[in-house]
Amino acid sequence: MDTQVIGHRTPRVDGENKLTGRADYTTDWYVEDMLHGYPVPASIAHGTLEALDIEPVLAMPGVVAVYHHGNFPKLYRSPSSQAHQDQVSEVRLPFEDERIHYDGQYVAMVVAERFEQARAAAQALQARYRQDDGARPGLLHSREDGRLLESEGGSRGDPENAYERAPVKIDHIYGIAPESHMQMEMHATLAQWRDGRLIVHESSQGVIYQQKAMARIFDLPEEQVEVISHYIGSGFGNKLFMWPHAVAVAAAARELGRPVKTVLPRQQDMESGGNRPASRQRLRLAADAQGRLQSMRHDSTTETSFVHPYVDSVGSPTLSLYACDNAAISQHLLEVNHGTPCPMRAPGEVSGIYALECAMDELAIALDMDPLELRRRNYNHEDPAKGLPWSSKHLDTCYDSAARRFGWERRNSAVGSMTEGDEILGWGMATSSWFAGRQPCMARVELRADGTVLAACGTQDIGTGTYTVVAQTVAELTGVPLDRVEVRLGESSLPAGPLSGGSMATATTLPAVAAAVRAAIDELKEVATDEAAPFTGADPDGLTFRDGALVDAQGKRVTFDELLTGQKLGSVNGDGQAAPGDEQQQYSFRSFGAHFVEVRWDPAITRLRVSRVVSSIDIGRAVNPATARNQVEGAIVMGMGMGLFEKLDYDPRDARLINNNYSDYIVTSHADMPDIDVELLDNPDYAFNEFGARGVGEIGLTGIAPAIANAVYHATGKRIRELPITIDKLLVE
Repeated sequence: MDTQVIGHRTPRVDGENKLTGRADYTTDWYVEDMLHGYPVPASIAHGTLEALDIEPVLAMPGVVAVYHHGNFPKLYRSPSSQAHQDQVSEVRLPFEDERIHYDGQYVAMVVAERFEQARAAAQALQARYRQDDGARPGLLHSREDGRLLESEGGSRGDPENAYERAPVKIDHIYGIAPESHMQMEMHATLAQWRDGRLIVHESSQGVIYQQKAMARIFDLPEEQVEVISHYIGSGFGNKLFMWPHAVAVAAAARELGRPVKTVLPRQQDMESGGNRPASRQRLRLAADAQGRLQSMRHDSTTETSFVHPYVDSVGSPTLSLYACDNAAISQHLLEVNHGTPCPMRAPGEVSGIYALECAMDELAIALDMDPLELRRRNYNHEDPAKGLPWSSKHLDTCYDSAARRFGWERRNSAVGSMTEGDEILGWGMATSSWFAGRQPCMARVELRADGTVLAACGTQDIGTGTYTVVAQTVAELTGVPLDRVEVRLGESSLPAGPLSGGSMATATTLPAVAAAVRAAIDELKEVATDEAAPFTGADPDGLTFRDGALVDAQGKRVTFDELLTGQKLGSVNGDGQAAPGDEQQQYSFRSFGAHFVEVRWDPAITRLRVSRVVSSIDIGRAVNPATARNQVEGAIVMGMGMGLFEKLDYDPRDARLINNNYSDYIVTSHADMPDIDVELLDNPDYAFNEFGARGVGEIGLTGIAPAIANAVYHATGKRIRELPITIDKLLVE
C-alpha cells in the first residue's frame, strides 16, 4: 500500500494548541459559580472510622458542605463490566461504609468556595479511628500466596515430567515492587448538572466507559450523561476507568445545585489512584543440552486490595513467547491493605516478561550459551498457546539488527571482564513483546462546504498522538491537506470509540475513520449525480475521489467544496464502524522487539548507570514514525525506572504508604538519560487492519527491566531477582 501521509513523519496537529495554552485540560476548566471539593483520606490502613469532628470545619471560611458516610446520598454500584463498557477502577462507592481498607481511602470530602479553603478545611478535619491489628502490608513483607485463580492458568504437554527429565534446569523466584504511575496531570473531575443532565469534565482514558458507569451509578439514561476529556496529561493506565473521587464530585454537585471541581493532590493520587501491584514469580525452565526448551513453568502471586479484585495477568506471555511443547502457568491473588491496583503501562506482561527474560538469561549461563543464541534456538513461527500462525513476525530481524548496532559480537561473557577506565561494563539483552488487540469503534466524517473535513470519534488522545494519526488517515484517503482537517475526540456524545489503553487505540480507530471517509465520499457522489448537479445522470460508481475532488472518466474535476456550495449544502456526512472479524480465528496477533542494554558499574564510588540502549521493534507499520519512536523512547526511560528506582514503600507494621510524594518516590531523571537508539521495522500487518498498524504504547516497556538486570549481572556477578536494583542490593555479599 503506497501512502502519501500514513507512515510518514508528521508534526502533531494539536501541537500548536499545547504550545500556546489553548489545549483545554480538565484542570484548566472553570465554570460560573463553581465550587471546589477536596477529599479527606484515612490515615490508617486497616480499621474503622468512629467519628468525624465536622462542626468546626463547617464554620471555617468558605466551607459549604462536608460529605461523609452519614450524609452521602444513596447511589448504585456500577456492574463494572468490560463487556458492557461500564468498568470502574474501584466498585466500592465513596463513603459506602465506615470500614477502612487502605491508607488514603476517602472518609469525607469538603466542598468550599475556593480551592484553598477546601484544602485547608480538609486538612483541619479531625477523624477518630479504631485501628485493627493484622494489616497486610504486601507481598514484600509476606510469603502468603492468596487464592488460586483458575481463570489465569493454562498448560500444554507434561511440563512437570519434562522438567525432571531435562539435563539443564533452573528454578528461581523473581519479585517486583509496587509502582506508581506518576503521570504529570493529576486525576481531575469537574461535574455539573443541567436540567437533570450530568456533564463531567474528566482526565480520562475512556470517556465512553465513564459515561456508562456514571449512568449506572446515578440511575440515569446514558444520553443524560456526557463526559468530556479533550486533552490529558497522560495516565499510563490509571485513568482508564473511573475512581471514587469522580462519583463523590458528581454527587456533591447534584446535592448542592452548583458545579464542583476536584483535582487530587499528588499524595492522594498515589494512595488511592492506582498502582502496578507487586508480584512474586517462580520460574522453572528446563532445556536439553543444545538449549531447546523442554519445560516452562511460571507460577505467580500478585496483589489486590480488599475492596476491588484486580488481576495483573503476569503469566500471559509465557505460553506464547518461545517454542516449548510443555508449559504451564498459574496465578494467585493476595488481598493486602493497599489502594486498589489497576492497569499500568503494559499491565501483566511487563512484569511477567521481566521474570521470564531473567530466567532465560540464567538458563543461558547454566548452558554456557550466549543469551541471544538461546532465544534464537527457541524461536517459534506460530503461537503455541493458540495453535495459530502469527499474522506477522520479524523478531529474528529485530535480534539481528539490534545486536549488530549494539556490537553484541564483541561481548566477553565472563562476569566483570569488560572495563573502560574505572568502570566495569555489563551487557544484557531481552526480548520485548506485547499482544496486538482491537476493539469495536464508530466514527463520523463530514466533508464541508468551506473545504475542510471533520473527523469525530469518542476516543481520546492521552498525549500519544491520536489527533494526528486520525488527521493523517483523513488526509491520506481524501487528499485534503492536514491543515484543512479538523479532529474532534474526547467527548462521549461522539460516535463510540475505544479506550486509550492496551496499545489498541490507533489500530481500532483508524479503520472506523476510514469507513466513515468512504461513506462520506459515497454520499458526495450521490449529491454530485443528482438533478442539476455537475455530474447529473452519471453512475456514482464511475466517479473517483482524489485530491479533494470528484473526477469522471473524461477528466472532469469538481472539488467537494465547489460541489457542496453549488448545491447549497453545508456538508455531507459519513458514518463508519469497524470491529475485529474472522481474522481473529485465522491468525494470532502480537508485536515483538529486542532490547540491548549497557550498564556501567564503578565499585569504587558505588555508581551504577545505564549508559546505552539499542532497540529494534516490529509494530507493523508506524502510522507516524515520529510519535511512535517517541513512545518507545519514553517506554525505555520508564523501564529504567522500573529496573533501578521505582518502589512504593509500605510500612511493614501497619501497611501505611511511606513515600507518597515526588521527593521520596524516585523516578528516572534527565541526569540518568543514556544514549538511546530505536529502530522501528516497517513490515505492515495487513491481516490485522488495512493500514498494517499494530500498537506501540506498551511494547517498548516490556523487556527493558530484565535487559538491565541481565546487564547488571554481567558487570557485577550479582543476580538481583527483586526490582528495583538499588545500590544497597549490590553491596550485600
